[in-house]
Amino acid sequence: MVIKEPKSKKPVKQGMLDNVMRQFDHAADLLELNPNIRKILEVTNNELLVHFPVRMDDGTVKIFTGYRVQHNNALGPYKGGLRYHPTVDIDAAKALAMWMTWKTSLAGLPFGGAKGGIQLDPSRYSQEELQRITRRFTFALGDNIGPELDIPAPDVNTTAQTMAWILDTYMSTKSPAERSTNLHVVTGKPIGAGGSAGRDRATGYGVYLTIKFWAETRGHTLHGKTFAVQGFGNVGYWASHFLEEEGGVLIGVQDASGTLYRAEGIDVGELAEYARANRGRIHGFSKASPIDSGDFFGLDCDILIPAALGNQITAKNAPDIKASLIAEGANGPTDVSAEAILLEKQVDIIPDILCNSGGVIGSYFEWLQNKNSEIWPMEEVMDRLEKKMRESFNRVTAEAEERQVDWRSAAFIIAIERLADAYTQRGIFP
Repeated sequence: MVIKEPKSKKPVKQGMLDNVMRQFDHAADLLELNPNIRKILEVTNNELLVHFPVRMDDGTVKIFTGYRVQHNNALGPYKGGLRYHPTVDIDAAKALAMWMTWKTSLAGLPFGGAKGGIQLDPSRYSQEELQRITRRFTFALGDNIGPELDIPAPDVNTTAQTMAWILDTYMSTKSPAERSTNLHVVTGKPIGAGGSAGRDRATGYGVYLTIKFWAETRGHTLHGKTFAVQGFGNVGYWASHFLEEEGGVLIGVQDASGTLYRAEGIDVGELAEYARANRGRIHGFSKASPIDSGDFFGLDCDILIPAALGNQITAKNAPDIKASLIAEGANGPTDVSAEAILLEKQVDIIPDILCNSGGVIGSYFEWLQNKNSEIWPMEEVMDRLEKKMRESFNRVTAEAEERQVDWRSAAFIIAIERLADAYTQRGIFP
């Protein structure tokens, strides 16, 4: 089913914010959403912009700009990642915060949606500088984050180490009596700092699971299925790892450093080992051939996994796509115009708010363990994650079948309905 232009006459602009608003408007139209609730959900609750100074290794001081957008907390505390990337700005943070609201609602979690980060290229800074930047950003955010208010997590170019720095800085601002009760201010922490087993692989594992569930609905197995991955960071690696274990064949990989192709297959473990030794970059890996980056989306494969940044699949490259499935490991990788083309071509799309929700589900498990002073073994975490992902997948496919809509529209409808019910039942203050 092709997504039509929304009824609203808002001026069209390019970017992720326009993309998420068009997706929301389309689902709200299908749902015939109460106009008063629609007004609430189409705006963010809070938008924070901070400028803060940090001393560099050479003694100079540089001013950084950080963002935190809190979209909605009707279902629980704000939840969402912090990314370090040159493309971070207020509109990107607003779009990503909205997607987080739909994602947590769809997964049935007691969270709302938030997002943020710092506008920088982390490859240009030393580890010591990144630590000082992170700690100063945390201090600048102050009481705008908290374990029952807004819980950050890793995102693009941030890691478990980043979360440990945030945790330590936040804890240092609290009294000794408060520190033991604030461990869940961030998720995605190292195990030794209160992290959860399995959180590192949760997003990629969730991507793999939704692909597995898709194959089951089509009567396929993943053995022998070829796939290509854009982005070979945490999400791209783990999704590839689990697909390879299931018999899938990785034939193409792209990251900011280059694009690789090998028809016979690329060994996921070997590529990961090379990337770790090459500052995370795949460029120069000798067991696959470099190809032009513009050819990536046209690779002849069964499954395409965009797991990098937003707005990567556009009306320009969508006609070249040969894959029968797109599994959105990134947030907002497919723009609305491209989606219309792909659905017309009968390409299945597992939408981001379902496909990559394993990360926030894993974060919820970590938050819950910290809150209750529990430690779950890896097997329990992964079993709970699979159960949650299957429940969400089944709800989306059932909704799509019942309404005769695409999977993204179905996912948005389920997410929006849960929020609409909360407002209808609670009312609006005063």
